[in-house]
Amino acid sequence: MDMNQLREGQQVYVIFRNPHTPTVATIQEATIARDPMNPEELSMLLYDFYHPIEADDAIFASYDEAEAVYQDYFL
Repeated sequence: MDMNQLREGQQVYVIFRNPHTPTVATIQEATIARDPMNPEELSMLLYDFYHPIEADDAIFASYDEAEAVYQDYFL
């Protein structure tokens, strides 16, 4: 998904790697929100934490899109 298409309040799906076990990845729903530390920027609200949005993040508009990419790369 193009970062310019993201809007505050939008529900998105991300392929999220477990930081403690790099070989484990899941599809998680996240909300696009204003970063409380930098209100001029958007971030992803995921697991009750704000994550900065980076160009290489795997962000999808639907679960089905995320699932297709997940199947290609992880199974």
